[in-house]
Amino acid sequence: MLSRRHVMYAALFSSGLSNMAWSQATFPSKPLRIVVPFGAGGVADLTARAVAQQLSINMGQAVVIDNRPGAGGIVAAELVAKADPDGHTLLLMSNGTAVSAGLFKALPFNPRTDFAPVSLLGLFDIAIVVPESSPHKSLAELIGFGRANPGKLNIGTINIGSTQHLAAELLRTQANLIAQIIPYNGTPAVINALRGGQVDAVVEILGPLKPQINAKAVRLLGVMGAKRPKDQPQVPVVRELPGLSNFNVSSWNALAAPGKTPPAIVQRLHAEVVKMLNDPAMVQRLGGFNVQAQSSTPGQLAQLLDTEIQRWSAVIQKAGIAQQ
Repeated sequence: MLSRRHVMYAALFSSGLSNMAWSQATFPSKPLRIVVPFGAGGVADLTARAVAQQLSINMGQAVVIDNRPGAGGIVAAELVAKADPDGHTLLLMSNGTAVSAGLFKALPFNPRTDFAPVSLLGLFDIAIVVPESSPHKSLAELIGFGRANPGKLNIGTINIGSTQHLAAELLRTQANLIAQIIPYNGTPAVINALRGGQVDAVVEILGPLKPQINAKAVRLLGVMGAKRPKDQPQVPVVRELPGLSNFNVSSWNALAAPGKTPPAIVQRLHAEVVKMLNDPAMVQRLGGFNVQAQSSTPGQLAQLLDTEIQRWSAVIQKAGIAQQ
């Protein structure tokens, strides 16, 4: 015979399952919003808009993009962390979410607990380029020059604390380079510095560099991720060089909901993202932005965030970058 306590627990459990099933059955009940911590027109924004369009079709509700750039992504993340946890407000999570944990003394949210990871959306390459007139014809030559000529190699990136800047700092450390990392305010400024001879090389997201590469204004020497670009298999990755086999840096985007979002809704969103990213048309569309479509489980995304927070916090500390 069941005790009164067991009957009560069974009733509560049954009620919980019923509430979860009801939440899943009625979701979404209104338009969804994806908050993007970047301005319009960049890779992250284009990715978010492609995802929003397909989610809208698949889920039968409008999905709008809310661009909230600035402050290291804090404005966007705080907005989502404090939103109603009903699955209708989502964050386009990125490397910046992990970087902010080490770059800022205090945050108005906890990156690990105030978000419910949904799924990874895709990875995109970080490239190393030189001017077309550069004497360095390969990635190995550039690294070799930096090692043989301490202090003579200048590497340009965008803003201090950006993924590109920290990737260059990590390369400098792991490749044993005594080089200058010079930050500029945005991609156009850093490309102008490269073409004007103020820097010898630039570390930047590959997508925005494609027009310059195709026009032969700059030369692509290599990328920093795990694999060579599918459309340019002749381009090496940093980890192919001697002593750098563990080097692996890619930018990434993902979706996350507010931390207390019901698990049933998170699972519904996850299933929709997986379905979408398995569609060859979406894979091709994201590939046009130089994004490699890739989903994950919520747990895998949580693990990625943890790993990235640890890695970039260590890079920030070792580089002596002052917390903001």
